[in-house]
Amino acid sequence: MSIAQLLYRLTHSNSQSSDTLDAHVLRVAGVVVLGAFMSILDTTVVNVAIRGLTKAFQTPLEMTQWVSTGYMLALTTIIPLTGWAADRFGTKRLYLASILVFVTGSALSGAAWSMSTLILFRVLQGLGGGMILPTGMMVLSHIAGPQRMGRLMGIVGVPIVLGPILGPTLGGWLVDDVSWRWIFFLNLPVGVVALYAAHRVLDHDEPKPHHTLDWLGVLLLSPGLAIFVYGLAQTTSAGGFKSLIDAGCVIGGLTMIGGFVVHALRRDDALIDVRLFGRRVVASAACTTFLLSAAVFGISILLPLYFQMVRGYSALDTGVLMAAEALGAVTSMPLASYLTDKIGAGKVVLVGIGCITLSILILSMIGNTTPIWSIEVALFIEGLGKGSTMMPATSAALGTLRKHEVARATSGLNAIQRAGGAIGTALLAVVLTRGISRVLMDCTKTLHVGVISCEHDPITLGEVFGHTFLWSLGRYPEFRV
Repeated sequence: MSIAQLLYRLTHSNSQSSDTLDAHVLRVAGVVVLGAFMSILDTTVVNVAIRGLTKAFQTPLEMTQWVSTGYMLALTTIIPLTGWAADRFGTKRLYLASILVFVTGSALSGAAWSMSTLILFRVLQGLGGGMILPTGMMVLSHIAGPQRMGRLMGIVGVPIVLGPILGPTLGGWLVDDVSWRWIFFLNLPVGVVALYAAHRVLDHDEPKPHHTLDWLGVLLLSPGLAIFVYGLAQTTSAGGFKSLIDAGCVIGGLTMIGGFVVHALRRDDALIDVRLFGRRVVASAACTTFLLSAAVFGISILLPLYFQMVRGYSALDTGVLMAAEALGAVTSMPLASYLTDKIGAGKVVLVGIGCITLSILILSMIGNTTPIWSIEVALFIEGLGKGSTMMPATSAALGTLRKHEVARATSGLNAIQRAGGAIGTALLAVVLTRGISRVLMDCTKTLHVGVISCEHDPITLGEVFGHTFLWSLGRYPEFRV
């Protein structure tokens, strides 16, 4: 055998092994799945409980929705710190700490005695939950490398999507037959298992702090996002800039976010390296995940309310009906990940966007007597689109980065995704509440089986939901009264 042949065999063997998903990589992926599954399960469990929480604490919907919005805002504000914290403390320590904070917040949320304390404890829970997925993504990207990320994301993505299938059903059963408190206590045993598995499986990595914490960035970005979302929700509720305080929150929040961008462009070790988003693939992924998260997360809070308020279904039945979305995502995600490796993310994501747009158009025509099968079809199509957009866009962006850029880019992409979800949830919940209130004020205020009686034309609650769904497409329709 010649030296040339020997070198060829060695090179070929190494390339094959580098592309193989070995047992250790799969074990690490399993640990990441467990933590992510826990945080995603909690989000979907709460969505079907919004109606029950409104009744339990006798609070209006626009306040109760902050149980979801506050959680997402906490995710958004803590995620940018993940990159720095991973360098400063190590990914394994950070992953363990984030699960511990999440479990503590879950226990306190289950013991909440008022809506205010529940929202506060949900924020604490979000501070832990916000670091679980991006830290897990860092662990995966470091151990797998760009050549295996597409397939690994497909493997990781399928169990994660099971959260939205099990979450609504399990949450509905707990709300109906046990207690809403157990939708939070449920995280305790899962969290203990996740902590043990992470401690045993994840490799210990030494902290390698490359830069100091960007305190000015923290003070500008995190409060700026929270203030902006709050002001946007209040402004939407009021029907425009009718309050100086609300307008000040929107303008002030945007100013702080803009100030952070200017600050980050001038600093090498900024909280989020915004210069990475000047690259075409990363910028496209950021824009896609932000807009689609706003639409998808908003829909995930609207439809459970529709099933319960308009159609009269129980929380358990609502959870079963919501599973169609997750089934669609489970169906499309492995295929989308495979095609991303073969033909690139652009075409795959484009098809996914088309699916989500089609599903929203179908839901915008919803009414009191819309056949359930057509709603389920729309949900399944939305799931197909969701599974074909989020993961492929993120993996494509990470695949273009150097190893030392992955941590901060992951934090930035996750923050953008969660910010979109928080904005979508807050906005659509307020739009729905405002629509119902306006219809009731302009009509005879008699409500029976979802139909509001008016002098000239009956308006149904289902139609109000349909109008609200149009906001997910960027349309702002007036409610017909």
